[in-house]
Amino acid sequence: MASELCKTISEAKLERHKNLFLNYRNLHQFPLELLKDEGLQYLERLYMKRNSLTTLPENLAQKLPNLVELYLHSNNIVVVPEAIGSLVKLQFLDLSDNALEIVCPEIGRLRSLRHLRLANNQLKYLPAEVGDLRELQTLDISTNRLITLPERLHMCLSLQYLTADRNHLWYVPRHLCQLPSLNELSMAGNRLAFLPLGESPRHWAGDRSAKRQENKPSVPKEKETNKQTKPKQTKPN
Repeated sequence: MASELCKTISEAKLERHKNLFLNYRNLHQFPLELLKDEGLQYLERLYMKRNSLTTLPENLAQKLPNLVELYLHSNNIVVVPEAIGSLVKLQFLDLSDNALEIVCPEIGRLRSLRHLRLANNQLKYLPAEVGDLRELQTLDISTNRLITLPERLHMCLSLQYLTADRNHLWYVPRHLCQLPSLNELSMAGNRLAFLPLGESPRHWAGDRSAKRQENKPSVPKEKETNKQTKPKQTKPN
């Protein structure tokens, strides 16, 4: 397996490949061949899904300076390190299905980032610097442990799709619903106390347990149906 991996990376380096697929390799760390010498200067897309990576190398941006898309779905990464902020050309970052507990503030330096996937992790908060991602179009932070959304998220003026399902969120900031490009906001499976329905985006998927007023609990649709009483039928004489 190691020799095959070395051959794959050597060919990519020699032939100046723009795409490199290293999925399902049972990798526990970034291959040294990726980081040797000048690295892969021409690589634009790196696929390392379903491995066993636990961290990212500090010199990743130095060795892969032209990386545009990075797919790290289904690994065991716990922390997004500061080094991620140096991938200045990165447009797509997939870190879903990891063990993430911390996303460093340096992620806000990814000024070209358009798509960020952080679903199915252990995140309790996101840094305010996420609001510096002015080109961000889609953000998936579903199935985490978030209590609040990043305080500057409303500054992501290009944001079109925000998915925050299955967290511990209890309110939706009103200024978030006023984002000019926001088409879909999904927050199902949270603990929402109310919804700013008057200012909602065009496609809203809120929590079914939400209510318009805190002192007026909602009634699930199933119960509403059950509340409708049928007229009594009189027995024939």
